[in-house]
Amino acid sequence: MINNKKLSLEPYKGTRDFYPEDQFVQNYIFSVWRKVAESFGYLEYGASILEETDLYRAKTGEEIVNEQTYSFTDRGGRDVTIRPEMTPTIARMVAQKRKELVFPLRWYSIPNLFRYERPQRGRLREHWQLNVDLFGADSAEADAEIINVAHSIMKAFGASGESFEIRVNNRRLTDHLLKEHLKLDKDEAHKASKLIDRMHKMKDTEFTAAMTSLIAGKTKMLMDILYVKSLDELGKKIPDSQGAKELDELMLKLEALGIKNTVYDPALMRGFDYYTGNVFEIYDTSPANNRALFGGGRYDDLVGIFGVEKVPGVGFGMGDVTMRDFLETHGLLPTPQPTVEAFVGHLEGYIGEASKLAAELRGQGVNTAVDFTDRKVSAQVKAADKQNIPFVVVVGEEEIKSGQFKVKDLKNSKEQTVSRAGITNFIKKLK
Repeated sequence: MINNKKLSLEPYKGTRDFYPEDQFVQNYIFSVWRKVAESFGYLEYGASILEETDLYRAKTGEEIVNEQTYSFTDRGGRDVTIRPEMTPTIARMVAQKRKELVFPLRWYSIPNLFRYERPQRGRLREHWQLNVDLFGADSAEADAEIINVAHSIMKAFGASGESFEIRVNNRRLTDHLLKEHLKLDKDEAHKASKLIDRMHKMKDTEFTAAMTSLIAGKTKMLMDILYVKSLDELGKKIPDSQGAKELDELMLKLEALGIKNTVYDPALMRGFDYYTGNVFEIYDTSPANNRALFGGGRYDDLVGIFGVEKVPGVGFGMGDVTMRDFLETHGLLPTPQPTVEAFVGHLEGYIGEASKLAAELRGQGVNTAVDFTDRKVSAQVKAADKQNIPFVVVVGEEEIKSGQFKVKDLKNSKEQTVSRAGITNFIKKLK
């Protein structure tokens, strides 16, 4: 039966098409990610886009799986989910071969991820994400290295120190504040942390009122902590917090590495049931895009969900959507460049000779396209110019007989006659 419903020209909601100019930018982002990660000694890994749904139930809970993932039952009756994140997968891989791996383990990946949620600026249903993880080291040096990788990536994209800031906090510090300092029970602490996580998105009066209704007379004590200006001031208010000491040590390590655009943010939560120590987020400071770009932190319990001994871990995930928004906001997007270096046109009856010449040029390392149409030479040249192909060679009777070819440099509007054997050197010299 024929379906007469008109097919949409748009991609599935929350996903993107990548035309060549878009793919050029995407490839550029990936290339910077890879180059910086590998410069720190990180090795690339990969895995299937499909995982058993139980993996995400164990890590994030039934509610998140039901509402925010693409999950289905396969033909074998197995519950399967298209991965919404990569960290559970790497934790599974580490748990599986923990006896064979050499620690500390430095791995990175650039997976395609899917999450069912409302598309908005900086957040789509499908995206790619750089994941950088370090397993087997629980020191401040490891935490500092992960942040240093993130900072180095931003600098490699051309970002100035003023265009972004690194906001840091510590989960042990937050737990100590809520449970020991304020004496909140587990349920109150959980609800308070969720509210603190939304603090920067609420008006001060709105936040205070909401917190007062939750913890009543303890609101002022909490607010005194949430509005401290420095870690020194925090240490005076909560002198016995291990989390505060870890955070202070991290800040010293980062400063020693020359990373000075760090800010203590007591409202930074990042995964209440997931992170165990220092956490961080990279923020765009531009008023045009003032938002969190990406983040990460220490998670020492994740490998343990597989019923094996714990392996300490720290890492971050950097999405391509927010990264592209940042580059666009700060005028750092690269100009798409053609991968085709030469375009071989032809007079009528010389397509075969044009193809032979193109094959020769490709064999000498020149990316070459051939015009297979019967349009006029001027139209062929115009088509090459519209595609930003820098060089054009035209093949006709005169060229084949003499062995001399006119090479047009379209970028500089110049033309030079060279021998067949000299075309490649001419192009490589000027490109």
